[in-house]
Amino acid sequence: MMEFKNYPSVMISIAMAVLTGLLAQVRVLVGPIPYTLQNVGVVLSGLILKPKYAFISMTLYLILIVLGLPMASGFRGGLGVILGYTGGYILGFIISAPLMSMLSRAYLRMVGKELQSMGRLDFIILLTLSLIAILPTYALGFIVFTYYALGSQAILSWVENITNYLGVHVSSKILHIFIASVLIFIPQDLLMDHVIAITLAKYIHKIMTFKGVEI
Repeated sequence: MMEFKNYPSVMISIAMAVLTGLLAQVRVLVGPIPYTLQNVGVVLSGLILKPKYAFISMTLYLILIVLGLPMASGFRGGLGVILGYTGGYILGFIISAPLMSMLSRAYLRMVGKELQSMGRLDFIILLTLSLIAILPTYALGFIVFTYYALGSQAILSWVENITNYLGVHVSSKILHIFIASVLIFIPQDLLMDHVIAITLAKYIHKIMTFKGVEI
């Protein structure tokens, strides 16, 4: 049986999985890959949960999608979402969330601080660490999307339109895909999603400490 002391971590893991699904619906369509706020859930999970539970949270999110719950962007669900051209990003969440947990906890231990007492420099460093943590998500997303893009003229045309709109002229299809599936998302992910996640984590940790909740 699960020890009682683990219940808060389990419940928050479930809550983070649901929150990530809700944030997936906050989106702006820019083509096959929409802008969403999912990364808030991924980074926030890593900040407030231990690596094990951050992993469980994002794994649960993936399982709920596979089971058909409409928790992927656009209220989609089913195995087809994971096997589709954006499935790599969701698979990457399973790595990024626990990685964020490990990196942030290592840093906070090193400086002898907690989330609720972090200063501006700590915020900037955690923001930098969040970019490192999300790299597996970008990598898997890029790999899977490239597989589909190279076999679809419609997706390739969208990719080329994006890079042309940005005024970027490259000859390689792979570079076109990388720009359209990774680079254009980094500013929003880092400067909005991750900033929101770190800000929320500070106050959530403060509330949990006040309530005597340890996770």
